[in-house]
Order: sequence, then structure tokens, then C-alpha cells
Amino acid sequence: MAGAKPGPTGLINTLEETLIALLLGLMTLITFANVVARFVFNSNILWALELTVSLFAWLVLLGASYAVKVHAHLGVDAILNMVSPGARRVIGLISVGCCLVFSLLLLKGAYDYWAVFADLPPTSGRWFPTGFDMKARSQSFYEVQDVPMVALFGFLEDLINYGDSYEKLPKVVPYVVLPLSMLLMVLRFVQAGLQILRGDVDRLVASHEVEDEIAEVQAQRGEHD
Repeated sequence: MAGAKPGPTGLINTLEETLIALLLGLMTLITFANVVARFVFNSNILWALELTVSLFAWLVLLGASYAVKVHAHLGVDAILNMVSPGARRVIGLISVGCCLVFSLLLLKGAYDYWAVFADLPPTSGRWFPTGFDMKARSQSFYEVQDVPMVALFGFLEDLINYGDSYEKLPKVVPYVVLPLSMLLMVLRFVQAGLQILRGDVDRLVASHEVEDEIAEVQAQRGEHD
């Protein structure tokens, strides 16, 4: 039985973990700095709350796809443990299929919501894309409420805002995590499906008890070899 594999390694995995840790660290640092500013200097970092909320959204959305990758989501496998290995794989593939459909719907919605802020046409069609809505009104001039414009993103003024300058950070920057995270979610579920097809795992989510059992069986096999 293969419930789950050890966590992935490599450059991409390291970058993902580093980014998630960086987001959490920045949230903590900004919140701490704002508390010090309020209670020590009787001041306030105006953009701290909004930036922290945006960082938290990035953390949750990117973390969700990463959790699929490392089989870290919670799951109930009471029924799976009662059926044969072949049935577990079939149920796992059905689960992956359902998650893929849901993720693709989220990807379309996420792109459509973000596209107008990027001066791009959203897709047409209510459920699945049937083309692009070229008549959609661009909202590339929309800005966040408090976070000031950063020189790093100055190129966006000529690229999508027709030369007009931004006073605050354009919404296209923080909201790009929406289509990005949903695309990663789709890719992670595809990877999970391929793992089940290859026989590397037999379920989409494995409980810690199953992981312990697998580690014990692998250790016993290693002793016999």
C-alpha cells in the first residue's frame, strides 16, 4: 500500500518553502513594527494593515497548492482503508478529477477577476471559457487604498496605465496571486493524479497513521533487503 511519499525536494520545492516562510516573516515583522509605532511612538504605519492582509492572502493561496503537492491537506480515509488497493486508486482518481474540475473553475474566475486590472480581456462563457470578451472595460487604473506605489513596478505605468502615474500600488500587483495560485493548484492536482496512476500513492490525501504504516513497511523491507 502506498499512502503518501516523503516530501519533495529540489530547487522548486526550496523556492516555494522559502517564499511561504518569507511571507509569514514579513507579516510578523510589519505587524510588530506597527505595534511599536502605535504604543511607543504614538504613531501609525498607514499601509501596514492592508499590506498584511495582502500578504496573508498570498500565504493562504500559495500554501494551499503547496499543501496539495506534499499531501498535507486534511482528509478522511476510513472508507479507503476498508477497500482493496485497486479500489483505493479508482477512488483517488475520481477525487482528483473532481478537484481538477473545481480548480479549473476557480482558475477561470480568478483570471477573469484579475485580467481587467491588468488591461487584459477576461474570458467569455459562464462556466468554461468560450473565448475572450474584448469589450470588457479595463480597470488597470484601479489602485489599492493605502499601500504606496513602489518604484519596482514603475514599468506598469507605461505598460497598462497609458503613461499615467500611480500614487498607490495598482491592484494588478497584489491580485496576480489569484490566477497564479489557481494555476499552481491545477498543476498540483495533475501531478497527484499522475502519482496515483503510476502507483506511487493510492489516495489524494493520506492520514498521518497511514504515513506511519508506510514508513514502517518500508523500513521492514529495507531490513530484509
